[in-house]
Amino acid sequence: MKFILGSSSPRRLELLSILGIKPDEIISPNIDETINKKELPLDYCKRIATQKMKHFDGKHENAVILTADTIAYSGRRIIDKTNDEVIARKNINKLSGRRHRVSTVLCLRDTKNKVISRSVTTTVNFKLLNKKDIDNYIKTNEWKNVAGSYKIQGFAEVFIKSINGSYSNVVGLPLFQTNNLLGSVGLINS
Repeated sequence: MKFILGSSSPRRLELLSILGIKPDEIISPNIDETINKKELPLDYCKRIATQKMKHFDGKHENAVILTADTIAYSGRRIIDKTNDEVIARKNINKLSGRRHRVSTVLCLRDTKNKVISRSVTTTVNFKLLNKKDIDNYIKTNEWKNVAGSYKIQGFAEVFIKSINGSYSNVVGLPLFQTNNLLGSVGLINS
């Protein structure tokens, strides 16, 4: 059975390897990920994961395809990916001393073209950060092009007071749910 990962995320590839899964192909859907005005975070995440899957409509009919989208948000505000240091500083400052959520929506298409979706949300609580904490973090460049402007599996882990939910979800792919989805189509013995 052919398996396609509809994502270019190296983190998702690493997490799949924990499950013993290596995609036969990696195809990154090129879609517009602009946030619509007044769009709620989870609605945005569902829309993007679904659009990534729609990219495969009429293609790779006999393959199992997995797409996903991960976002970080506080209240109704998405803390988007950035490559801008000024924005990253603002984002990390907004997380300082607060709880925020990280959600991933998974979409799996089986060989009969049936699409199954799952959403997973994790709550993350950051300690109160001082200027030196933020300066040191910005120097790592780990904030570049990742949801929330931080990688939980890097330097930012020292900022986390508590986490309620899936750690791997915050990395970018909730392994429990992914394992169950892949098992349901026979890719994993679960």
